[in-house]
Amino acid sequence: MDYLERITIDPAVRSGKPCIRGTRITVQDVLEYMASEMTEDEILSDFPDLSADDLRAVLRYAANRERRLFAVPG
Repeated sequence: MDYLERITIDPAVRSGKPCIRGTRITVQDVLEYMASEMTEDEILSDFPDLSADDLRAVLRYAANRERRLFAVPG
């Protein structure tokens, strides 16, 4: 699964923060839920518009962003 199919950036939605496609739930929101030790089942229960694939897309997006932040220019 390509996370870009599920993560969108639209300046008109949540000030351009990366969001789960079709929602106003940001990548940051989901990461904070995970960091606060919410389980996948709890997140999906609280946000029925999300799927397990959305949560994996958030993690892939964050991992890719970290990789780009720390890439050493060749």
